[in-house]
Amino acid sequence: MKTDIEIAQEAVLEPIGMVAQHIGIGEEALEYYGKYKAKLSEEYLESLSDKPNGKLILVTAINPTPAGEGKTTTSVGLGQAFGKLGKRAVIALREPSLGPCFGIKGGAAGGGYAQVVPMEDLNLHFTGDFHAITSANNLLAALLDNHIQQGNELQIDTRQIVWKRCEDMNDRVLRNIVVGLGNKTDGVVREDHFVITVASEIMAILCLAENMKDLKERLSRIIVAYNYAGEPVTAGDLQAVGAMAALLKDAMKPNLIQTLEHTPALVHGGPFANIAHGCNSIRATRTALKLADYCITEAGFGADLGAEKFFDIKCRVSGLHPDAVVLVATVRALKYNGGVEKADLGTENLAALKKGIVNLEKHIENLQKYGVPVVVTLNSFVTDTPAEVEFVRDFCESRDCEFALSQVWEKGGEGGIALAEKVLETLEKKESHFQVLYEDHLSLADKIRRIAAEIYGAGSVGFQSVAQRQLKRLEEMGFGSLPVCMAKNQYSLSDDPKLLGRPEGFELTVREVYVSAGAGFVVALTGDVVTMPGLPKQPAAFQIDVDEKGIITGLF
Repeated sequence: MKTDIEIAQEAVLEPIGMVAQHIGIGEEALEYYGKYKAKLSEEYLESLSDKPNGKLILVTAINPTPAGEGKTTTSVGLGQAFGKLGKRAVIALREPSLGPCFGIKGGAAGGGYAQVVPMEDLNLHFTGDFHAITSANNLLAALLDNHIQQGNELQIDTRQIVWKRCEDMNDRVLRNIVVGLGNKTDGVVREDHFVITVASEIMAILCLAENMKDLKERLSRIIVAYNYAGEPVTAGDLQAVGAMAALLKDAMKPNLIQTLEHTPALVHGGPFANIAHGCNSIRATRTALKLADYCITEAGFGADLGAEKFFDIKCRVSGLHPDAVVLVATVRALKYNGGVEKADLGTENLAALKKGIVNLEKHIENLQKYGVPVVVTLNSFVTDTPAEVEFVRDFCESRDCEFALSQVWEKGGEGGIALAEKVLETLEKKESHFQVLYEDHLSLADKIRRIAAEIYGAGSVGFQSVAQRQLKRLEEMGFGSLPVCMAKNQYSLSDDPKLLGRPEGFELTVREVYVSAGAGFVVALTGDVVTMPGLPKQPAAFQIDVDEKGIITGLF
């Protein structure tokens, strides 16, 4: 059986200019990054503003398991299937982070015969967007420390610095560090921290900004520290905005690549959904909606994280309204939720499937709370039995939820036709009555409680004393009307990754709350989730190599 990277390397790609022509993009709109990648120019993006929008389809999934779900694979395959049916579709995805590529996950370009390519470029440096975000983040950190070194005119309290440095790699030893050691000219000694680039507020800002003007306004509102009087100090106060925006100028432009079947894909931005808001850029999604009759986008990890943030943050900020949701599951993952060991998932086990399908049930219920029609798709594996597939089909249809089997990993777009037809039927027959989960006027604590109860199934929320003080302060500072971005482990509906299935009545623990004033949301850290991941004992990096001809291996 061929690996994903072998399939990708054997593919015959079209020049990106030809892919662009398929959706009416002229040569003058492209800024080339080699033969198979391009950015869309600012002038072209502005020219699309008066065009009507197509239909917006969100792809999400159940909670991830070691058995695999295939959300990106399904997104890509669905886009290819629309092409097989003669429909004009554009896929809008996130860019992968280097951290997981070299850590536990490997690449993130889809899989099998449903991939975006060139997958090696996409999974590694791509067009440099993440490097630009990292540089802008760390420029702000450098200007902050330099301001303190040069006399501290803003009277920044070094015990209340909240801005962290970042890098796009899993490096646990950088979570908590001390800087400024050495001579007097080497800076002021203080505790500092790193987050992974995908958790940086700059990443969130890039993905939520409408244009350069909005980007700069958001950058200026970033709170980096507090002064001795307890007042916020911003990036605008440090005169950092212009230089940061200059670093982000090209990163603001969506990237155009293609699938294995030459379906256009806009891949732009990449915040994690477990520690950030988990969606690609508003600019890319909006552009895809203007270019096609159907925009297929995804949100990270399970629907309790990515989809909730897509609806309650991205849709709230952008005014976008999804027309349908595709919820991805696998028989293997559902049996894993039912207590089956990974090695035994290939054996038919209807009892375990019945026990584990409650995880899918909860996600269906959650999505229906937003008033959007839901289509469940099973990402097919050769070990799935007809009885297992029919059990899931009956389960979904009995809950007013459409169902389709997906075989896109094995067959590409051809294997997604049943799903595409079911989505088209749903769009035609079922109307979306989208609504957000909570109102702006609720207190921050009540927003957290609403998400915890309605989406996670928690019985209560425990706010640690630090979090209680932070909530009170943020409300007093005028941030109470902002939406909440929950930082929670992805493996469980709860904040305990070991609680599989559908845990209920548990207490969700909130240990820290802070504002991302530029992004426009408040972040709540729950359980043991961290914003700088570490590497596993056997990192994926061990398997990655490149030969004398420049051929990369081991990247998925």
